[in-house]
Amino acid sequence: TQWRKDQEQDLKNVLKNTDQDIPLVFVSGNHDIGNTPTRETVDNYCKSWGDDYFSFWVGGVFFLVLNSQLYFDSSKCPELKQAQDAWLNGQLAAAKKHKCKHIVVFQHIPLFLRKPDEDHDYFNLEKSVRQEIMEKFHNAGVKAVFSGHYHRNAGGCYRGLEMVVSSAIGCQLGEDKHGLRVVLVTDEKIVHKYYSLDELSSHGLEKEMVDMLAKQN
Repeated sequence: TQWRKDQEQDLKNVLKNTDQDIPLVFVSGNHDIGNTPTRETVDNYCKSWGDDYFSFWVGGVFFLVLNSQLYFDSSKCPELKQAQDAWLNGQLAAAKKHKCKHIVVFQHIPLFLRKPDEDHDYFNLEKSVRQEIMEKFHNAGVKAVFSGHYHRNAGGCYRGLEMVVSSAIGCQLGEDKHGLRVVLVTDEKIVHKYYSLDELSSHGLEKEMVDMLAKQN
């Protein structure tokens, strides 16, 4: 906590160098609002980075950003979880009516790491909570959920819903290299690949990804 303010300022200073044409979207996680969030930690996050959950449209694709800490442990702020649940139900109902090209979700904690019925631990959501959310997403036609938290690459599928877990650009807990995931969204599909920073700086994206990007433009 004592270093939080300085760390946040460091990050904001670095992000100022991002090309102005690239919009930045922030997703709250346990290091932002705690493993057991409170109204105060959520409020502090929102003051620095914006809403802890929201939605937006890009090119006919509907994106949802969720505060997954409320699904991990909302014991100190149950009213915030109830508010997000009510909002999410309304958003998914509206998305279904709009017949969007895809619905994509961003949340810090993965629903699961590899299998939908795997045991619950620190890196995924509790089974009953997970099942409820997976069904909700499946019924609404959500195509993919993108998460971090695990600091390793992982993922799996649940009834057509892809769970994509990306490793870290900083602290690695496994064998992955420091990197990021590049995601291309077309009218028909969502394609993604994890690239190490070395790969990106030495030879950039694979030809297949570049070709797809050219077609989109």
